[in-house]
Amino acid sequence: MVVKRKTTAKVEAVVLDEEKLHTLIVSLSVDGGEDGVRQVAQTLQSCLELSEPMQQIQLVKKAGSQLEALSEEKSDGALLQACLHALSLVYTTLQAKNPLRRVIASALSSAPAWLQEHTLSSLSACLSDCLSNPTPEQYPHIVDTVAACLDGFPLGERCINKLLSEVLQFLHKGLSEYLHQNSGLTGRHIAQAQLMQSCLAAVKTSVLVIQRSQQTISAGLCAQRNCCEPEDTLSSLLGRYVHILTNEEFVQSVQSTAAMAVVLLIRSVMGCGDEVAAVVCSLLRSSALGLDSAPQWLQRQCERLCTSGRPAGVSLYLCHGALAMLSWKAALPGPQWEQLLLLVPNTLLDLDVSIKESSTAMVVARVLTLWSSAALDCLQAGGQPCPPRLQQSLSGGSELQRHLLEHIYSHWEHPLDGVRHQTRSLFRNLLLLNQHTSPSVSDPTEDPYDPTEDPYVTGLTRSLLGLEWHMRGKYGSLGCLVELYGAGHLLDIQPQLPSCLLGLMGDQTLAPYASDLLERLFVSHKAQLASEAGAADETATRDWMERWHQTWVIPLLQVLCRARLDQTTYILDYFLPKLLRCSPSSLEHMVQALQDTTPLCCTGPSGSRGALGALMTCLRAARAQGVVPSSKEGLWGGLVPLSLLRQALVHKHDQVRMDALGLVCESHRSTEAVTSQEMDLIRHFLPPNLNSQAPGVRQQTVSLLRKLLCRMKDSTLLLQKRLIQERDEEQREGDQHTLHLYKEFLGWLCVKLLEVLLPGSSFSKSLMSLHLLCLLGELFTFSTGPDVFALGEAVTSAHAQNVLYCVASNFLEVKQLASTLLRQLPPSAVGLQVPERTRGVLQAALDLSTSTKPFDSVTASYLLNLLLHQPDLGPDLCPALLHCAQERGLEFRPPSSSPATQPSEAAILELNALAVVQFLLHRLQSEVVRSKSSLLQAAASYPLYGRVHCITAVLQNLNTEILSQTEQWRCVVSELVAVCYSMSDVVSPVVQSSSPEGLIPMDTGSETSAGLQRILQEIQPRDTNDFFTSARELDTHCVNDHTQTQTIHTASPNTGGEGYRVTAQMVLVCCWRSMKEVAMLLGQLCQSLPLRCIDDTNSGLITEEQVEGVGLYFRQQLLQSRHRGAFELAYVGFVRLTDMLCRSGSPALQQLPARWLSEVLEEVKSSDPSSKLCATRRSAGIPFYIQALLSSEPKSSSCCLLKMTMRELIALAVPSANRTTGSSTVPQVHALNILRALYRDTRLGENVIPFVSDGMQAAVLGFTSPVWAVRNSSTLLFSTLITRIFGVKKGKDEHSKKNRMTGREFFTRFPALYPFLLNQLEGAAATVESDSGQVKLHPSLFLLLLVLSRLYPSPMDGSSSPLGLAPFMPFIIRCGHSAVYRTREMAARALVPFVLVTQVPSTVHALLQELPARPEPGIQHNHIHGTLLQVLFLLRSFQTDSHRPLPAGSGITEGLCRRMWLASRQNPCEVTRGAFLDVLVCLCEPKISLLDDSEVGALRQEALSVLMASELVAPESSSSTPVLGRTRYLLSLARVAFSASVEIPELWEGSRPASRLLWRLLQCPQYEVRELALEGVLRRLQEEEERRPEWLDEATLLNLTGLALHETHPQCLAKVLTVLRVLSFSRVLEWRDGTEVLSREEALLRLLALAQDSAHSVELHCAALTLVSQLVVQLVNSNPQGASAVACLAEWATLVCSSCGEEQPVEVKLAAAEVLVSCTATVLTSTHLPLGLSTSLSLWRSLFMLLQDEDQDVRDSASDFIPNVPAPLLSTDVTGAAVCPPVALDSGVGLLCRLLELRGQAAAGVLALTEWLLGDKEAGEEAVADDAPGLDEEDFLFEKGDLNLWAEPVQWVKLLHGHIGALVPAHEQPGAPGVAGLDQVRRISALATRARAQALGSQRALDSLPVLPQFSSTMEHARLVLQHLRATLALDVLERLR
Repeated sequence: MVVKRKTTAKVEAVVLDEEKLHTLIVSLSVDGGEDGVRQVAQTLQSCLELSEPMQQIQLVKKAGSQLEALSEEKSDGALLQACLHALSLVYTTLQAKNPLRRVIASALSSAPAWLQEHTLSSLSACLSDCLSNPTPEQYPHIVDTVAACLDGFPLGERCINKLLSEVLQFLHKGLSEYLHQNSGLTGRHIAQAQLMQSCLAAVKTSVLVIQRSQQTISAGLCAQRNCCEPEDTLSSLLGRYVHILTNEEFVQSVQSTAAMAVVLLIRSVMGCGDEVAAVVCSLLRSSALGLDSAPQWLQRQCERLCTSGRPAGVSLYLCHGALAMLSWKAALPGPQWEQLLLLVPNTLLDLDVSIKESSTAMVVARVLTLWSSAALDCLQAGGQPCPPRLQQSLSGGSELQRHLLEHIYSHWEHPLDGVRHQTRSLFRNLLLLNQHTSPSVSDPTEDPYDPTEDPYVTGLTRSLLGLEWHMRGKYGSLGCLVELYGAGHLLDIQPQLPSCLLGLMGDQTLAPYASDLLERLFVSHKAQLASEAGAADETATRDWMERWHQTWVIPLLQVLCRARLDQTTYILDYFLPKLLRCSPSSLEHMVQALQDTTPLCCTGPSGSRGALGALMTCLRAARAQGVVPSSKEGLWGGLVPLSLLRQALVHKHDQVRMDALGLVCESHRSTEAVTSQEMDLIRHFLPPNLNSQAPGVRQQTVSLLRKLLCRMKDSTLLLQKRLIQERDEEQREGDQHTLHLYKEFLGWLCVKLLEVLLPGSSFSKSLMSLHLLCLLGELFTFSTGPDVFALGEAVTSAHAQNVLYCVASNFLEVKQLASTLLRQLPPSAVGLQVPERTRGVLQAALDLSTSTKPFDSVTASYLLNLLLHQPDLGPDLCPALLHCAQERGLEFRPPSSSPATQPSEAAILELNALAVVQFLLHRLQSEVVRSKSSLLQAAASYPLYGRVHCITAVLQNLNTEILSQTEQWRCVVSELVAVCYSMSDVVSPVVQSSSPEGLIPMDTGSETSAGLQRILQEIQPRDTNDFFTSARELDTHCVNDHTQTQTIHTASPNTGGEGYRVTAQMVLVCCWRSMKEVAMLLGQLCQSLPLRCIDDTNSGLITEEQVEGVGLYFRQQLLQSRHRGAFELAYVGFVRLTDMLCRSGSPALQQLPARWLSEVLEEVKSSDPSSKLCATRRSAGIPFYIQALLSSEPKSSSCCLLKMTMRELIALAVPSANRTTGSSTVPQVHALNILRALYRDTRLGENVIPFVSDGMQAAVLGFTSPVWAVRNSSTLLFSTLITRIFGVKKGKDEHSKKNRMTGREFFTRFPALYPFLLNQLEGAAATVESDSGQVKLHPSLFLLLLVLSRLYPSPMDGSSSPLGLAPFMPFIIRCGHSAVYRTREMAARALVPFVLVTQVPSTVHALLQELPARPEPGIQHNHIHGTLLQVLFLLRSFQTDSHRPLPAGSGITEGLCRRMWLASRQNPCEVTRGAFLDVLVCLCEPKISLLDDSEVGALRQEALSVLMASELVAPESSSSTPVLGRTRYLLSLARVAFSASVEIPELWEGSRPASRLLWRLLQCPQYEVRELALEGVLRRLQEEEERRPEWLDEATLLNLTGLALHETHPQCLAKVLTVLRVLSFSRVLEWRDGTEVLSREEALLRLLALAQDSAHSVELHCAALTLVSQLVVQLVNSNPQGASAVACLAEWATLVCSSCGEEQPVEVKLAAAEVLVSCTATVLTSTHLPLGLSTSLSLWRSLFMLLQDEDQDVRDSASDFIPNVPAPLLSTDVTGAAVCPPVALDSGVGLLCRLLELRGQAAAGVLALTEWLLGDKEAGEEAVADDAPGLDEEDFLFEKGDLNLWAEPVQWVKLLHGHIGALVPAHEQPGAPGVAGLDQVRRISALATRARAQALGSQRALDSLPVLPQFSSTMEHARLVLQHLRATLALDVLERLR
């Protein structure tokens, strides 16, 4: 449980102007005396003289006590009055929420009774002074004071009542002033938002005043009938409310409160009779007819609200006001109240269809819930029966309930959480209303209410359960049913509900909903079972608990064991903890069930966690909930052996390891001591798990270890406290021992993590180690002093240097963590205090800031910030900078502080930052000047962006609010802005040219440098869109004339003479990155620097003019840049600027966004091809510019800029008759592109939803444009809107039900689209009739069908539904007649969701009746095909959704039998033949048919006769010409044939022998048919693993083996080989080529040749490789001794090894891993060495390569070899279970060494492994040769580095060296030297020579690298270090061998 810290209100001292304060103190001045009044006066005087607020509070409390003690006779009148006046005056001057105000209120209230009137008069006088003639600035304060008087302050309330007239007049005046101010604040969002807050406070206060003063108001109106003053005041106030209500500029909260005030005022004036309800009804109806009973003045104001043109929101807010301000708790006073209660929901439901804004939908949902609660209150009011009309209207099944359910179904998946929540509450209240209106509740003589007897509730439950589970709204509704009627109610209707819901837990989007419903169900079910059993004995309790376990726990365990891991993640997160909280005792049941030998706890399919994983999951959840304590014995809570836990911690599956780690780390108690066993388990877990590629696993590991370390820290504090207090010596020793264990463990952890940060360590391992080290630093600190753990002592200088070199990593996250860690490590270890070291790092940073490699500048910025923030380094940085400048001969004068004072740490940091910025700025200025003469030279030698990036980074890490060197910073800022503009001028010609990427030819040849130079000289900014017509061509013939003279070689300062080759890529990257960094720097300056106002000379660093200038610069870049990188990043900078503008205090700056927006919209409207705005590239930066301006508008404002922009853009985007030419469509293209960006912008959120309908219309109509650019932009906009409406695609299936919506919900949210889509579809359907034979393709038809196919009928849709989908159906059916195949298919798909499951049979029958019963002339086959597709899609959906057969007598069988000619040769169109056969297959193929047995039997006979007469069985010899649709038709025939021959031959009575039909399929000339048959055979074989199927006879087997030798199509051949591999598991295959029988070796040779030649097809190569390997395993098994004699085995081994290469596709490597795993027992671990030593070692090496592969699936697959190793060979710490790849690698190398020892091959083995240790010979020679890179070597801009980011060669080499070291003693065992011995001596000598050469060469190359090569030549340095390590370790082994 987390205890939130209570936030305390801010206490401020009393603030009065000097004159008032002096007067008050004088009035309280007295001379001595014992009188109580004088004591009060003295206390108050002391209070006013103090300035400390807390002391003032104490004194006011004291004065209150003294005041309370006063007696009437001893009081000094004048002085007492002065005291009361002082308290009252201070009370009315205090600011809002000041606690002092409440203390004064308490003091005034504590005055004795005789003094109350004096106090009231004094307070009234002060308040009256405030209310008379206030200035507008004082209004908010006075409003707050009035509200405070009514907030639990009875005296204040009396005061308000006394001054009621003045208060109401003041509130009227205040509201009038606010309304006046609002009209002048357009564009000033912050000021407008503040005004709205003030206005809301005023309206709320007025409501409060009227509520508390109702009697006073009524009395005043009655007493002064002749005086108009009260009426005038109330009338004026009501007028202000009406104005706010009808003015849409006001935010909803203000309007809603104003409506409450209107209703409250009416009630206050008219009382609570029927007349009030009549007036409110009239207001809701917008009719003046019911206002007669109101007073004249009230009637006049109400009539203003009853105008016909009032905004729709007025009715909504009035409904809210009526429900909130009228009393509904008792029985209704009269018929008008009853009418009002029923009028409110109808008014709201009418609004529901017309509103667009999501925020308004939220209000509607909230008010409807409020109404349902009010209706419930009325029904529950005792004493009087419910009126019959009301009872009838509110009962279940009534029209009102039906409409409300429609509202619920339309909104239960609304994007806003609040709407969904309110919808759920409304549903619950409707159920309660139905319950309260039922006879059993209203009539006491009836039986108690039983939901099972209520047909309405039962029907509703069934319909909800029948809905698809992807509808998230149904979960909340079902939860309401459980809450009200119990879980048994749902389980009786659907017993499989628990399993069904658990199956949904794999879906991230549904898991939270499913788990909530599951929790409600199992908690309710347990309570029901317990209540049914009553106070039963233990046996009965055990029985009902067993029932509960069977219902909830057993399905859970089955899912955990069997389902895929990714499907069970959310069970652990959401479900399991809730289940254990509900029933802690169930854990024992779970553990017992998982350890039983029942089928439940089998290992589970591949990819599942099995019983071990499930056990860890359950135990982890239980321990985190406090159900399982940790145990000091060997058992975890007495449940699990530790060996099992160790096994789980290195399990192959990530989630099993995480669950096991969670079990170790998580605890219910944060101070529970960490046991030595737990520390040992972490030692076992950590090394193999540091290098995890999955980000989720890394995050979980760090999070769980954080919990463990926090536990360790908290328990340390407890132990230390106990050591101080504890007297028991034994207990003290135990605590001391625990602390000692902690220290050892933390030291080990620290060293282990630091040791892995070597050059070449993988990204994932570096990241994990740095994360954990930062965690150690955060929780324990790396101190070296007398700390309890002193972790700093474990950190050596070498460790710290490795952390420093991590800053050079290419991965940003590693840089960040390394920088953070370096600040935590002991400064002595980091060593930056040494001046030479500081200068070296600083020099490296400055050199990297001009590197041509982009990521080097990021490294430079981190190094500079590290130096700036390094403790104790501050004073040394400026001298180091000066030294760097002098070394380069540069003039530089670092800034200095005033010598008088000792500078603080912050001042030193500021001076150092200023010095660094100035140094970089001066260098940048000179480089910009040089780049103006040659951009090529700049790109090659000193790209400008690096310096700017470093300056930005330094400023980002500086607190700019507390800078002291103001003048120097102002100069720097001015220079920075100027240099940014200069840089932009240099590079903008490239990024603003019409084609920046293609402008410069991408050529790496050095001879093109002159060409680049010439092109750059020719560039002019191409700011127009006329490049279509006047493109510039390069005159190529003269380029080569100057090549020799213009090739540029610029010397780098790093290397002294290394040349750079200038590539086009370099120039382009230099330009766009420079633009990016300029944008980031300018944005940073505007956002972080304090603004310097015109009249303010002291503070502020950036002026308004500079800010506006930056804005204009961004405008130019965004509107004219054409390079995506340039304008996307300029956008980031511009967003920073717009955020700053909005929040600045300057009115001029606040209004800039609105001005810029109107200017750019005007420019867009008037743009044409000659405009500077870019009309291609999706309008380039224009959408970004507008996005940035709009997103700066506060969310709480009325979003007037967004609304104005959307309206203007939609007007431009919708096609008009006068825009048809290309020139006039440019604004339309811009508008479509901008709209697309705005709809995609998540920050605009729900505010763009009201414009979705218009945007959709513009996109659909845009398709009708003749201009391609308009159609293209419309496509993009349409795609964005589909995503915006239906959500991001939640799976690969394009037609997934998760991205769909009911028609009612869709058209409720976007009502304007209903008539639009219907009209468009009608128009499109009219063009598709293909009778003429011509293809007419309506441009919008595809879009319409795409939208409609995403809708499906609402469960509440009836025939009379106003937004039903029925009107669309005839047009969709007609679209199926199109001549375009894709349109027919789309129409069929779109029709499916429009037909309810219950209507499918009748619709299919009606469609079949449209088909011709016999061949006739003039038949339109397009019509037939479209209709058949619609029938097929409907039947398939029925099959999927209903899970039940079609109703008998549907007429479908009869309709099909009558039209069987369509499948026969009588039908000349093979496309329609195929479609008809597909319909037959859909009905005949499945074992559980949609038809009854007699009907399906008849259909199968008809289909069989068609098949036997078809081209498949009786082919036509004469026909060889290709026929349209032939392949598709043959595939449909093949499906029938396959069903009859292989799938269910027993159901196709009278079919020919299965094998003959199958043979026909396999011999078909069309490869698609053969492939379909082979896929089917493979599927059936995998399904029927246990028994041999009848259709698989010897002839079929021979046919398959023959096909393998002669098939020509690669995919079919791959399928055949896969089939044969499956068959070879259970039998020895006989191979025959025609009549010739092949031996096993001959077949193997043929297949091996096939595998070697199949590299062109990955699928075929994998299939051939796995089949050959299976045959090899069989061959070796049959003859282990003679296997090596078979020649082809060596070739097979070579093939396997080549398939394991890094460059191979993942599929091939996976196949190779499978092969090596399958042959582990036979080949790799065989003691006979069947393939010889050399080949066996090659296979082992390949396996180890796969265990270090980049792809995780490959590594996991390769690690499966461990379970196949014979148990005696495994070491004791590795069981035969699946382990993670690092453990498998370590175990594998150890296993190989043991095998070499057992086989007596230790000597040869050591030498072979030493060769592995040295690495490839070529790599070593390359290292020797590469002493220094040559001048002609290419200098690539983006170094690729190693492709494998997971493998760690350094760790692999160390692992190998360790295992070889263990093998060397075995090699030294005595034996005869012999010839073999001499040969080994020679090999040792040769290896030693090679190793020495490699060591010398790599050392020489390392010495030749520049200073700190870890930063400047990171990859080269890592490569050379590895080569040197390999050689050194190899020499060590060889020395030991000698």
